[in-house]
Amino acid sequence: MRRLKYYIASTIDGFIAREDGSFDGFLMTGDHVSDYLAALQQFDAVLMGRKTYEVGVKEGLTSPYPHMQQFVVSRTLQTSPDEAVTLVADGLHDLVQKLKAESDQDIYLCGGGSLAATLLAAKQIDEIILKLNPVLFGTGIPLFAGSQKSIPTTELQLLDHTIYGNGLVLLFYRVLYKEKTL
Repeated sequence: MRRLKYYIASTIDGFIAREDGSFDGFLMTGDHVSDYLAALQQFDAVLMGRKTYEVGVKEGLTSPYPHMQQFVVSRTLQTSPDEAVTLVADGLHDLVQKLKAESDQDIYLCGGGSLAATLLAAKQIDEIILKLNPVLFGTGIPLFAGSQKSIPTTELQLLDHTIYGNGLVLLFYRVLYKEKTL
């Protein structure tokens, strides 16, 4: 069974972007970049929120992950700017279950924070791979955006880590969902 992996860059204080969506404080050079590009080969499907997708579209990348099935979750986009990108307005959880049931490579949850919070609340994220950048934003878009009440307390199991010379730390976690007991 495929796993849904939230592979995301974050600041030390837990933000994936500034409030305006920019991420100018993140490290964009170093060994971690080539490791990230190599890690993308483990995925053949990607889920991303509309705002995350639009970051690439503004740079002319209407199909940012051409080697993967690409899904953009949006209730506002009416048409996809690229035939290789499938828009998902409804049935997100069913889509994730369908993708997980396929016997292919893992699924990349690229962002954003609201989509991640929705999938975490539905217990659909299997792993979190966190690129922890040595910077503080103070405010911004959190790793899991939305109502704090919708984000359940969730334990994580550290699977691995890499510390880079530039201060970036790559953390690999398995998500441990606990069933409520009465």
